[in-house]
Amino acid sequence: MSLLPQFGFLELLLVAALALVVVGPRDLPKLMRAAGRSFAQMRRMASEFTAAFDQMAREAELDEMRKEIETLKANNPVNDVKRAVSDVVKPIKDAVDEEKTALRQATAGQGDADPAPTSQMDVRSGEGSEKVEDEASAGSSSRQGKA
Repeated sequence: MSLLPQFGFLELLLVAALALVVVGPRDLPKLMRAAGRSFAQMRRMASEFTAAFDQMAREAELDEMRKEIETLKANNPVNDVKRAVSDVVKPIKDAVDEEKTALRQATAGQGDADPAPTSQMDVRSGEGSEKVEDEASAGSSSRQGKA
């Protein structure tokens, strides 16, 4: 990687010879060290500048992404659908809860009353018991006939 691509080898050799004549052989190493440090410092500053510039570009891009994400969150269609569904479901749920409460209160009040009959026949009067006994005896006689 050449710092000065427009200069060839002969041009650089000419500059080095001229520096040797002007500065002298004794001070030339000090001058070259100082020039090397200056070039290194310039390269460091340039790399810091590009790094800072790249970081600013990344931050700007991140800020744009954050704004876009916030916009998407604010305009999220799923939230709109959830709100619409909850607006429809809430009155229905409230009505069902009221009916449940009313039913519980009604059944709690009937807890002391006589329970409803469990079958169609009235067990207290004895009606229908003869029919059950007849069916039971008919079933047992048919079983005995088969045996």
